[in-house]
Amino acid sequence: MNKTPTLVAARTALPPEGAVASPGGLSAQPAVILLAEPRGFCAGVDRAIEIVERALQKFGRPIYVRHEIVHNTYVVNDLKAKGAIFIEALDDVPAGATLVFSAHGVSRAIQVEAQVRGFQIFDATCPLVSKVHVEVAKLHKEGYEFIMIGHKGHPEVEGTMGQLDDGSIHLVEDVADVARIAPRQTVKLALVTQTTLSVDDAADISAAVVARFPSVQSPKQQDICYATQNRQDAVKIMSPQVDIMIVVGSPTSSNSNRLAELARKLGVESYMVDNAAELQTAWFEGKSQVGLTAGASAPEILVQQVIDRIRAMGAVSVRKMDGIEETIKFPLPKGLKLDA
Repeated sequence: MNKTPTLVAARTALPPEGAVASPGGLSAQPAVILLAEPRGFCAGVDRAIEIVERALQKFGRPIYVRHEIVHNTYVVNDLKAKGAIFIEALDDVPAGATLVFSAHGVSRAIQVEAQVRGFQIFDATCPLVSKVHVEVAKLHKEGYEFIMIGHKGHPEVEGTMGQLDDGSIHLVEDVADVARIAPRQTVKLALVTQTTLSVDDAADISAAVVARFPSVQSPKQQDICYATQNRQDAVKIMSPQVDIMIVVGSPTSSNSNRLAELARKLGVESYMVDNAAELQTAWFEGKSQVGLTAGASAPEILVQQVIDRIRAMGAVSVRKMDGIEETIKFPLPKGLKLDA
């Protein structure tokens, strides 16, 4: 007896022409996998991974990387196999080594220490995170204090708050935190955010900040990055069309977690998986329309493996939703040009 549950067609849509149910799959209408667009790697992640790979090709193994280059298990393990060594403390990097800062950015103290130790440094900080760092440094010189919306302990937040060492950045994680912070003055206050937050949650917290500090200066352009916004918008469009949402992403990935949370808020059963092996057949019982997306640090190979696994459970068609085509590409740091 076949104990593998199959996806059950609950909708009246006719199967695509030429669709054939898989063995042990659906006998009537096929289940549909609706594929989000855009999904997966963003320009900052592409750039960060390419920096490590080029450094390995140009300088040989090992290359040391401060923190996970991006928050994805598959990517980190792949780079480890190629010769990257991921560290948290610079004490673990030998003299004269090549060091890469992760896409999340690092504090000023880490930057200075790395320079003093004489490492060959390549900065893979996402340019959109670096933009926040530059804005903080500029306004700080003008006497500003800062309210930062973000998640305590996240490396991007630690890197941004670590741009200053005088306690003039005040972290808020939710609306309730806004009432608790005590800036030294309120005449010059500026608002910054982590780039991978929930757009809606950040808007709610920002509104609370403005309500308490009406003169606060907001960013000229929102700090939440285009890729985070686009992937959340795709989930909003997709959610009414599906019975279940699968998000490909690692547990440490902020933007991936936000996608799963958003789908749940929109009333869709949602699960985040690091790889296809984590899919559970029970999730798909009685589900006919499966939404599939991936966080900005999740590679497309994992998406394809998840599709194959869901097909094995009975789904027989994949449909890509319409969405924004992302064409942004960030330049690499100098010194990584490969010989012909």
